[in-house]
Amino acid sequence: MDSSEEFTRSGYWYPESATASTVDVLNMLRRYRGAETAMRARTRVTMGMNETDLIALRFLLREKGAGRIVRPVDIARALDISTASTTTLIDRLEKGGHARREPHPTDRRAGVVVPTVSSDDEVRATLGAMHRRMLSLVDELSAEERAVVTRFLAGMTSAIEEASDLDQELRDVIRSHEESESSGD
Repeated sequence: MDSSEEFTRSGYWYPESATASTVDVLNMLRRYRGAETAMRARTRVTMGMNETDLIALRFLLREKGAGRIVRPVDIARALDISTASTTTLIDRLEKGGHARREPHPTDRRAGVVVPTVSSDDEVRATLGAMHRRMLSLVDELSAEERAVVTRFLAGMTSAIEEASDLDQELRDVIRSHEESESSGD
């Protein structure tokens, strides 16, 4: 095997095997994440939105589909952004024709945010074919295979979330240490 073949599957220096190795699985997951990131970028360009706007729109569409009312504070909590940033985000969504503000149905002091019909149609037109292909692929799996994939993805999600929690803990420790040093001066 020449050196170019040796690096093809893993991207590193691990030898090739007849079955998927741990490195193959992780590299395929990395490739999937890259494809998803590229798809999100294309969707943002097509719809003229930034990442936060697209996430907010998906949240609005999901909540509408579930029959739930969305207040601006709900968007702020879901996206973990300030209320001021939420106001600016809703302004952008309104300007782009993706959402509109309406009076709350039961609280005259409050308002709600709803996605527009055209925005729902645009998302379906932009992502519908891809979602149908993805659903078809999952439908081809047996119940046992879906269980394995679900367990794997849940575990990967936990591993990433735990790393994020540790990163936050480390930042908190560093901040606490810096504060104690500055108060000791």
